[in-house]
Amino acid sequence: MKITAQEEYGLRILLRIARSDREEGLSIPAISEAEGLSSAYVGKLTRILRLSGYINSTPGYKGGYILARHPEQININQALKALGGSLFDKSFCEDYPGTVKLCTNSIDCSVRSLWQMIQLTVDQLLDKVSLQDLISPEQESGFLLKSILEQNLK
Repeated sequence: MKITAQEEYGLRILLRIARSDREEGLSIPAISEAEGLSSAYVGKLTRILRLSGYINSTPGYKGGYILARHPEQININQALKALGGSLFDKSFCEDYPGTVKLCTNSIDCSVRSLWQMIQLTVDQLLDKVSLQDLISPEQESGFLLKSILEQNLK
């Protein structure tokens, strides 16, 4: 399993905007420079985030992007799904049938059960994490995320 570049960079852009204290927001060139990404790629990701309702654009020459909601109202699981989708969804089996039209294990598949369990576990954990939880420096966020994980395991 891999986290896509789109998910990683999209989340980093959300965090960059959340951490900004600029009232007019952050422009694409400013985000591009700060994150080391091309302006075109930042434009693509900000469009996805804007259409998904996570950021708004501010008009004018000095305009940029601001959060559409407070950081504590932005669920990381939902944001990641907007950027790239789930690790596993029901159409997964249709995408990997092998050389036949339908997967030979479509009726009885223990591997599908594994992927569903992993997705459920990831969803349960990430549903408890907000953008606010990630704004702090890494060590502080790490402690907070560890406590969320420990609560989830109980």
